[in-house]
Parts: sequence; C-alpha cells; structure tokens
Amino acid sequence: MAKYDKADLERRMAGAVESLRGDLAGLRTGRANTALLDPIHVEVYGAMMPLNQVATVSAPEPRMLSVQVWDRSNMNPVEKAIAKAGLGLNPMIDGQTIRLPIPDLTEERRKELAKLAGQYAEKAKVAIRNVRRDGMEALKEDEKKKEIGEDERKRSEDEVQKLTDQYIKQTDEVAAQKEKEILGQ
Repeated sequence: MAKYDKADLERRMAGAVESLRGDLAGLRTGRANTALLDPIHVEVYGAMMPLNQVATVSAPEPRMLSVQVWDRSNMNPVEKAIAKAGLGLNPMIDGQTIRLPIPDLTEERRKELAKLAGQYAEKAKVAIRNVRRDGMEALKEDEKKKEIGEDERKRSEDEVQKLTDQYIKQTDEVAAQKEKEILGQ
C-alpha cells in the first residue's frame, strides 16, 4: 500500500490556509467584526467555554459589537473575560447586553497588527512546508518498498513542490490583503 496520497496533502495544505484565514479574521481593522471575539473563553458553570456558547455576538453598527448574554448570572464573567482578552476593548454593561465600542486604531497599533498578520502567515507556511516534507518522505518510502520507480518518485516530488508553491503563494496573498486592510491602504 503506497503511503503517498496527493489528495491528503492538498487537503492538509488547504487546511493551513483556512486556519490562517480564521486567525486573520480575529485581527481587528477598525471595523466591528464578530470574529474578533472568537478566541475569548469565559469561566461559567465551573468550566471554560467559548464566548459564543454563552452569548450571541453581533455587530449592530460598523464600530460597535454587541454581546447578548443568555444567562444573566454570566454577565460579570463575560465582561471580565472580554476585558482580560487584551483586545483593547472597553465593555459597557447595558441591561443584559454588553456593548463594545471599537476604538480607532493608532498607527502604532496598526503596525503591531500587521506584524501579527505576518507571524500568522509564517505559521501557516511552516505548516504547509511540514506537509510537503511528509509527502516527500512518503514518496521515498514508497520507492524503497519498490511500490513506485525513481521516475515516478521524481515526477510526484515535482507535483508536491508545485502544490507547496501554490499554497505558499495563496498564504502570501491572504496575508498581504489583510495587512493592506489593517494599514488602511
């Protein structure tokens, strides 16, 4: 049974790009985006739970997020979790809703966020290169087991490299788009 599986490599590389898109969605660009609160976990009922499992997050205005907490007893833990998340947001309790005005981004903060976007992209590229390495190792193993010949291995290695280049390019494009958005160009 051959270990090399092109479809699996492609799926894993695409997964790295999707993961990058998710990470970048959480970076704020000055506009309200509900994905901004996705990484926040709240301690409720004696367990850590994602914010979206204890409240509804919406963006009623371009510069405002609204968090509708389902259980009134969870208002304080939700407010504390948002304040502690380091997103530079100032939660304001309004009945059973927490309002989060999105402040203007300073030039310095924009640069920090752009740098962070670059780091996320680098992480995705490392993941893609690791998938490439796995593919190359699988091909060498298949050749050792005499399941494929040297020509087939070389041809397949070229395919893997082309896939890698394609997904690295996609990663660069996604990151460049986000950096442009952050820097307001």
